Amino acid sequence: MNNEMLKQAWEKRDGAVVLTTVDSDGMPNSIYATCVGLSSDNRIVIADNYFYKTKQNIEAKSKVTVLFITLEGKSYQVKGEMEYHSSGEMFTWMKSWNPTKHPGHGALVINATHLYSGKEKLS
Repeated sequence: MNNEMLKQAWEKRDGAVVLTTVDSDGMPNSIYATCVGLSSDNRIVIADNYFYKTKQNIEAKSKVTVLFITLEGKSYQVKGEMEYHSSGEMFTWMKSWNPTKHPGHGALVINATHLYSGKEKLS
């Protein structure tokens, strides 16, 4: 995975991301997520403010994809493995930028394994 490409694209990100997980029957579930960050080690972190189906899919060890668009209108798709933290370093970091009006129940951490732009696999 080319972390520098992800970092450069993320720095140009425009607005919310689309987070997609899959349930145990293979049914996808997508949500818009606005409370997101990229950690210093290039892991995407999404605040669990109001997850429901998404949380069930996380607990079922779902696959995960994050889709975002840049200010230039270029789309990127990140595929990877995920972890869920309700304490510890990543949770504390998420709480530092998650708006206090949201509960921040946990931090979904995505370890990117593949990066695409359109149909082109970048890494």
